[in-house]
Amino acid sequence: MASRPSVPDNAALDRIVAKARREAEQRGHGYRERALKLYPWVCGRCAREFTRANLSELTVHHRNHDHDCNPPDGSNWELLCLYCHDNEHSRYGDYTGVAASDAEERHVGATAQPFAGLRGLLKRD
Repeated sequence: MASRPSVPDNAALDRIVAKARREAEQRGHGYRERALKLYPWVCGRCAREFTRANLSELTVHHRNHDHDCNPPDGSNWELLCLYCHDNEHSRYGDYTGVAASDAEERHVGATAQPFAGLRGLLKRD
């Protein structure tokens, strides 16, 4: 007699995902809040000024592209608007030769066909 596959505990999975999201948000807010206290609310590239009304459009960019490098003096951060931040990351991809579009092109789709024999099984005699 074949044993039934175990049913995943959805509640436990939800708790794990929720905990991971909370921790990631806390890490993000930690260095973001510190950067907003250290630096004026101005984009470091285009010099656009921000207020509390549009502050969500101002991002913290890691100069060395290492998101785990968050020195207390903020030397690895610069505040950039969304547009300049996207531009900076696309320029970094151009420089390193690894762009998001390249990564998507290298992705190979699934080749398995799990329902290949299903038609024969459902065929009425």
